[in-house]
Amino acid sequence: AGTLDPQATGVLICCINRATKLARFLLYGRKKYLAVLQLGHETDTQDATGEIIATHDVGPITDKQIREAFKQFEGGYRQTPPAFSALKHKGQPLYKYARRGKVVQKPPRDIDIESLQIGSIDLPCIQFEVACTAGTYVRTLCTDIGKKLGCGGHLKALRRLESSGFSIDEAISMPDCLKLSEAGMLSERIVPMADALRNIPGYVVNKTLTDKVKHGRMLIKNDLPGLMAANSPELFKLLDSDNKLIAVAGVHKTENRIKYHCGFNTESMQL
Repeated sequence: AGTLDPQATGVLICCINRATKLARFLLYGRKKYLAVLQLGHETDTQDATGEIIATHDVGPITDKQIREAFKQFEGGYRQTPPAFSALKHKGQPLYKYARRGKVVQKPPRDIDIESLQIGSIDLPCIQFEVACTAGTYVRTLCTDIGKKLGCGGHLKALRRLESSGFSIDEAISMPDCLKLSEAGMLSERIVPMADALRNIPGYVVNKTLTDKVKHGRMLIKNDLPGLMAANSPELFKLLDSDNKLIAVAGVHKTENRIKYHCGFNTESMQL
């Protein structure tokens, strides 16, 4: 569910078996990163993996100036995606064009920086945490902050601390994952689908409605009175009496019915 840049580490959600249906709901969740901005050098990839294209004197920048510059990027702003990215153009990732010397520039898009907290300042490096919406490029944020400070900059290091409600504390490394698999214990670390969509509210339905949902039959708004009274969230999980996920749904905008986004019509709902 998503990717990490080659130099980045941290949380990456992996959906398996039927849970791959949930990937699209996890792609657009809130992210949190720990990053290091290095001032004075601009690179063609906006991070430490690229070639230096400009060098500037950092100068006598004060902590106050740095904090004021960071403050200007909190909230919503229009960010231009980097040329070296996995965004597609005519079916090809942009980085493939960029590596061939053909730069394809996507138009700016709206993102939201929910919080931007400086951890330490040891010039030319600044460590900070950022919580943001999906689609935010932290390396572009570093480049933009560097420009705001007048000396340029690039992303030196990046670690994803959180993705769609899953934190780094819950994550497991690939070597440990393989060890658990060899010991036949990997299932102990698998998160049930009902618990995976942490930012989507759940609604338990009775057996009659469960049978309807599993067979894709239409539900009307009055079938879910408790949910409708709760200001009708855009998306919600439908759970059976055993708290197993049977569908992700929403309220149809113009008709008196529930709209299914994905469903699971078999009895085994673990994955």
